[in-house]
Amino acid sequence: MGRPKILLTNDDGINSSAIWAAYDALSEFADVTVVAPAVQQSAVGRSISIFEPLRLNKIKISGHDAYVAEGRPTDALLLGLYALNLNPDLVVSGINLGENISYESINTSGTVGAAMEAANQNVPSIAFSLEMKNDGDKFIDPRVKENNFSQAKEVVSKVVKYFMKNGLPKNCHLLNVNIPDAEIKGYRSTILGTRLFDTSVEKRLDPRGKPYYWICGKPIYIEEENSDVTALREGYVSVTPLTMDNTAYKACKELEKMIDGF
Repeated sequence: MGRPKILLTNDDGINSSAIWAAYDALSEFADVTVVAPAVQQSAVGRSISIFEPLRLNKIKISGHDAYVAEGRPTDALLLGLYALNLNPDLVVSGINLGENISYESINTSGTVGAAMEAANQNVPSIAFSLEMKNDGDKFIDPRVKENNFSQAKEVVSKVVKYFMKNGLPKNCHLLNVNIPDAEIKGYRSTILGTRLFDTSVEKRLDPRGKPYYWICGKPIYIEEENSDVTALREGYVSVTPLTMDNTAYKACKELEKMIDGF
């Protein structure tokens, strides 16, 4: 058998040092094609550009061929699958600068969104995110993040090799992997934690006295057994199996009784 084919994307943009760390790790054993957004696209979720045309340009970064998409992470993923006809064995999204833990984060993350869309297109996928102890580090220019990514690269290599050989678990459409910023104690199979932010809106005034707003939030860390939030805070790599099925199965019986009362 030949080398496996991997489509690599992200939401931090083509110039992020973290996506090229993932490229270094994966290219040791796979043929990797990078198709990523032109600029920072964090928190756009799984949105797709359906009302405007998209451009895809081939470029070179540090001597490596790559494709830059003028759109969202999901746009980049779809262009890689259907404009470039890559037909990958696996889609890898990341490494994201900043953890994507809890059900709140995975529903807004562009990194996880691209992996979800890959799963929706029947391509196995894994999203990787790296914990940032300093919240400010999540929002600096990703090209200047000072990190050798050695620990994260080992995780990417180990996880991808294993699941490419053995396949994803049954009834699982994709994996969400979060890597501690501190020394790794091990790996844990986890579930999504509950709400991670106490959301608020901050009002400010511009120099002309006109109001503008920042959507912000204070982090909430709820210690729950087997959750991704707890695993990461305790120094473990969190590996969470995700499904595209959003059905609240535990509510089905109660809903049936409610509908009987209509």
